[in-house]
Amino acid sequence: MTAIVGGGMGGLSAAFYALENPKIGPLILLEASDRLGGWIKSEKSKSNAIFEKGPRTMRPREVAGRNTLDMIDRLDLTNHIIPILPSHASARNRFVYADKKLHPLPNSFRSLFTVNPPFNRPLFTAMINDLIAKKGETKDESMYSFVQRRFGGDIADYLISPLLCGICAGDAEKISVNFLMKHLAEVEQKHRSIVIGLLKDTLRDIFDAKRKAEALKLKNRTFEGSAGRAAREDWAIWGLQGGLQQIPEALEKELTSKDVEIRRRTPVRNMTFKPECVELEVDDQVQKYERVIASLSATRLAKILERQHPQLARELEAIPTVTVAVINFEFPGKVLPMEAFGFLVPPKEKIPILGVIFDSCVFPQESSTVLTVMMGGAWFNDYFGGNSSQDYMVAVALDQLRSILGIKVDPSDTHFEILENCIPQYVVGHEERLKRIRNYITAHKMPLTLCGSSYQGVGLNDVILSAKQAVHDIS
Repeated sequence: MTAIVGGGMGGLSAAFYALENPKIGPLILLEASDRLGGWIKSEKSKSNAIFEKGPRTMRPREVAGRNTLDMIDRLDLTNHIIPILPSHASARNRFVYADKKLHPLPNSFRSLFTVNPPFNRPLFTAMINDLIAKKGETKDESMYSFVQRRFGGDIADYLISPLLCGICAGDAEKISVNFLMKHLAEVEQKHRSIVIGLLKDTLRDIFDAKRKAEALKLKNRTFEGSAGRAAREDWAIWGLQGGLQQIPEALEKELTSKDVEIRRRTPVRNMTFKPECVELEVDDQVQKYERVIASLSATRLAKILERQHPQLARELEAIPTVTVAVINFEFPGKVLPMEAFGFLVPPKEKIPILGVIFDSCVFPQESSTVLTVMMGGAWFNDYFGGNSSQDYMVAVALDQLRSILGIKVDPSDTHFEILENCIPQYVVGHEERLKRIRNYITAHKMPLTLCGSSYQGVGLNDVILSAKQAVHDIS
């Protein structure tokens, strides 16, 4: 029997795809808490609006995006999909808060050639920076360092830094460039200039008959189901009517129908690898399994491995996480001064929020405005280490909404939640650490498979695809 440890989206997805691998025997899923789905959590407000505590929208493109849509189809959730087209305000309009003002980010080719505050130059001039910048001399560097060196400090401060606040609540000065820009980093190392390198690659693709044929084949490829519809209609993002929590709920239903045993409130205390089995300490008992698929965060997994494998545990513990406070507000009426996905705040502004999502612009409500304020992340202790009470943090969030958006009315409903250690941080050196972790597991012939957000992507699409790849590689 194979034990899947962790009932978040990584563990649920691993179980879903493990059913397709004949090399994997019967499955049991062990979850320490009383609920499945990890950080996905959809709740209803007093008026039945959806309050999302975690992710709320997904991107449909690339392999990972198409894979998730295929899963949605297989789980019979297709009719719940809400597609958002590029023309929609929530897809076109995103803001950054700087110098006590909200500034729209450039959203068209023409806007790259005009001055758009908080930038004091047209963004196309960043290409000039790239042409004269020197090639990096290290294997890895921070996102901030890479972008500042190649494109300028303003791009690093007002574009990349707030972007990372929104994606992983992280500090661009610590996050590895390989987290989002691995291809650009590789182009720089090969060609010195990113602009020149991308131009050379484009010209090569145009004049290389084989590559041209492959590109045309990919362009004309017909995808099936919702992935095909998303491609034809050019969806920007999508969500689910009723919230994304329907995904783990549908996965649980599918797994139990296929005789996968699911146990909640079943924390694993220790994991010991023996020549003939893996022993898990569960409920003051030792249970034996042939293989373990671990979808826990790296830091949690480290604690149950450290007794037998302290070296591996140290590597896992070195993958940090951040804590995010999520505060959902519903206001009566329409109170926003603009329609957009929301706004992000550059860390250099030194205010205690990461950003605000305009939920009711993405998924309109009939007679109210729903907003989600994100707080903390890499700066949680700086702002709230001394006072993380609900009353204080809600007051801070509401004060920022009033100051930045001019909202004067009181909320009709408020939900508050602190998501402790919810987002792994891929700091400089993350890829090398993953290699050491994989090499250790291989060298010690451990029947242990890793998946989840700690390793190959923190986004929901990434987690689902990594789980699929992990269990398909088991032989």
